[in-house]
Amino acid sequence: MRAELTRERILTAAAHVFAEHGYAAGTTNRIAERARISIGSLYQYFPNKDAILAELVIRHVDRGTWTGADELDFSPGTLEATVRALIRDAIDSHSDDPQLLRVMIEEVPVSQELRDTIDRHGKLRTAQIRDVIVRHPDVRVGDADIAAEIILLTVEINTHKFMADPRPIPVETFENELVAMVTRYLRGDQEPRR
Repeated sequence: MRAELTRERILTAAAHVFAEHGYAAGTTNRIAERARISIGSLYQYFPNKDAILAELVIRHVDRGTWTGADELDFSPGTLEATVRALIRDAIDSHSDDPQLLRVMIEEVPVSQELRDTIDRHGKLRTAQIRDVIVRHPDVRVGDADIAAEIILLTVEINTHKFMADPRPIPVETFENELVAMVTRYLRGDQEPRR
C-alpha cells in the first residue's frame, strides 16, 4: 500500500514537472524533489524519466474509454447528440493539462507495453463506436468496421492536436465543427453539386 502511494506521488510530481519545465528540463531530480522523496527512492520505482513518462501515457490511454457509451439514446433523430457525447468525452479527457498532453504526444518513448495499451484501447473504442454505428437508425455508412476506425482516428487525432496546442479558437467552436463533420459522414449527407 505504501509503495503504491509513493509510486502515485512520483507520477503526480512528474506530471507537474513535465508540464511546468518540459521534458528535457523535467529531470528525475526535479521529480524526486517535487514528490518529496530521495532520488534513490525514485529509482526504486522507475529506472529513468522515460519510464515515468511512459507510465503517465499508459494511464492516460487506459483512462480514455468512452464513459457515457452505455447511456446513449438510439431514437431516430438523436445522432447529432450521440456524436456530441463522443466528442465531448474525448475533449473532457484531454482538457486537464495542455502542456503535459504536448509532452506525452511529442516525447514519449514507445515501448511494447505502450503499443499493447494503445492497441487494447483502440480496439475497445472502435468496438464502442461500431456498436453505435450498427444500432443507431440514422447512420448510413457502407462498412461499419471501417467507419468506426475512421471516426476514432478523426476524433482522437484532431482532439489531441487541438487540446495540446491551445489557440484563441474556443473549444465549443472546435467541438461544433467536429460534431457537424462526423454527423454528416455518419448520416451519409451529400452536398448538392453545383
